[in-house]
Amino acid sequence: MKKIGDKENYNNSIFENIKNIDEYGDEYWLARDLQKVLEYKDWRNFQKVIDKAVLSAKNSVSDKEDWVVEVNKPIKTGKGKEEFIKDYKLSRYICYLIVQNADPSKEVVALGQTYFAIQTRKQEITEQEYDSLSDDEKRFYQRKLTKQGNYTLQKVASSAGVKNMAEFHNAGYKGLYNGETADDIFKRKKLRYREDILDNMNEDELVANLFRINQTKQKLLKDNVQGEKEAKDVHYEVGKKVRKAIADIGGMMPEEMPTPKKSLKELERERKKIEIKE
Repeated sequence: MKKIGDKENYNNSIFENIKNIDEYGDEYWLARDLQKVLEYKDWRNFQKVIDKAVLSAKNSVSDKEDWVVEVNKPIKTGKGKEEFIKDYKLSRYICYLIVQNADPSKEVVALGQTYFAIQTRKQEITEQEYDSLSDDEKRFYQRKLTKQGNYTLQKVASSAGVKNMAEFHNAGYKGLYNGETADDIFKRKKLRYREDILDNMNEDELVANLFRINQTKQKLLKDNVQGEKEAKDVHYEVGKKVRKAIADIGGMMPEEMPTPKKSLKELERERKKIEIKE
């Protein structure tokens, strides 16, 4: 029987399989289940990760939420008696922060970061709403998120001392795209003058870039990075780690993803023409 930590078992189903639904239809994960999946043998060490995640939530979100609800979990002892141990019901958001604070050397942690980041973003609209969108509509939605993410990342990078934003962004692309700069991606996609590479990505490629953007922003803030070179190095390393996470789960590399036939700008122009006619 394969263990949870076996590399061939690394796919999103390991997190889906431990997901629970309460009587109100809300999703939650049990801390003891998540502890096993993330390969923490000692509960006390995992409790520290949970505590860090709760502190991060309190510092970043003003509204009080039921991120963590303590529950008592019955277990059977060696003598057959029933005892209760402490457990927690964890929200999707707190799970996202837990994997951000978990041991980054574990490959399953990198997968968890990808899974909960994407799912947390998707929750901005309901799962049903997102699934009902067409491929182009999903592209528009993810493009909007990357635009917002890049805007925030640039503010954080500027505060860290970055002056040359083009070089800073290229550092992230180089890490994610195995050395390719934005200009290299532009040429590979055979785009026309002044076309935006992000407008010419499919949903999955946009999601990979969104993850790179958000992780870079968080690391710059968390590590209080200062200096242009230091910030560029962080962006490059984050890009490389996102690429490795994709490779570890057998995903398609960003540069291998097909370029959509029409850019989002073209689709937007077509939409406006239809609206004018109507």
